[in-house]
Amino acid sequence: MGAPASLLPELEDVIQHGSPEKRAETLRRITTLFIEGSDYFAPEHVALFDDVIGILIEEIETKALAELSQRIAPVSNAPTEVVSALATNDDIAVAGPVLRRARLSESDLRVVAQTKSQAHLLALSSRVGITESLSDIIVARGDRDVSRSIANNAQARLSEKSFTTLVERAGKDNMLAEKVGLRSDIPPRLFRQLLMQATEVVQQRLLAQAKPETQAEIRRVLSKISLDIGTKVAKRDYTAALATVRALNAQRALNETDVTEFAKAGKYEETIAALATVCAVPIEVVDRLMGGERSDPVLILARSAGFKWETVSAVINTRPGAKGTSTQALEAAKENFERLSNMTAQRVVRFWQVRQGA
Repeated sequence: MGAPASLLPELEDVIQHGSPEKRAETLRRITTLFIEGSDYFAPEHVALFDDVIGILIEEIETKALAELSQRIAPVSNAPTEVVSALATNDDIAVAGPVLRRARLSESDLRVVAQTKSQAHLLALSSRVGITESLSDIIVARGDRDVSRSIANNAQARLSEKSFTTLVERAGKDNMLAEKVGLRSDIPPRLFRQLLMQATEVVQQRLLAQAKPETQAEIRRVLSKISLDIGTKVAKRDYTAALATVRALNAQRALNETDVTEFAKAGKYEETIAALATVCAVPIEVVDRLMGGERSDPVLILARSAGFKWETVSAVINTRPGAKGTSTQALEAAKENFERLSNMTAQRVVRFWQVRQGA
């Protein structure tokens, strides 16, 4: 198939005398011509379009470049020099489409990963077939959103170095922890580390979504965590609190309002006894779980019982050391509570219900 002979004369006229609008319109027409015939063009024809479009985009508005990028990114034999120029553009509206989809050389991708903005890294992180060497750069330079994106990209190859970095960051990022933990290629050692440092909500989400062959290992680690929680907390005497709660429960079924009132009154022992009674979990287990630093057990117990956030917040605030709980920590707890499903919470509670207090 022959390339149109009119391309170069028209290009010359536009360059010499054309307005920005005329240049943009010519670029649009030539791009359409290329896309419509791309399946049939020989390499020399593609090279001609590469030269023509390359000259046109040297002095053209960002809006026209962004449109070109959107249109040309999906084309498998898109002009290489044009695609390279678009990918390294500082404006993400121009670079983004080709970084996400277009065929680019590894060297071009590395240059972008090493020198461009977080927005460029975010676009790169969703590409199909990211190599280990490229992912190392993306992970090392990437922020929270970039880390989450590449962890969620199942087709990105991650080295042990990148996994190590992501697991370390996941200690302060529940969403990242979940995405990394669900990857089938995470090294076992790092998976255990991730599980140990993850919040209990994340641990149970991973357990609920894990493949059968990995669930046994997760349960083993979770069992160890459960035994370790609260080992440094002093023993409490719940005799009086249990007597109060049991007397109330004998008169009528204990409910969420009772738990809320105990918590708001600062009656910690009664709150624990009431939670244990409503959730049918041994009080020794609830005591140990609630005595730890994390608020996750509160979320799980409350969600399994169908409690509202008002009750959860009150219980969190009545725990030892609750005065140091920041607004940010409460907001994070609320977000986790809202994301936690009733089914997952009930599965965890069933596990606790058969635990011994020893």
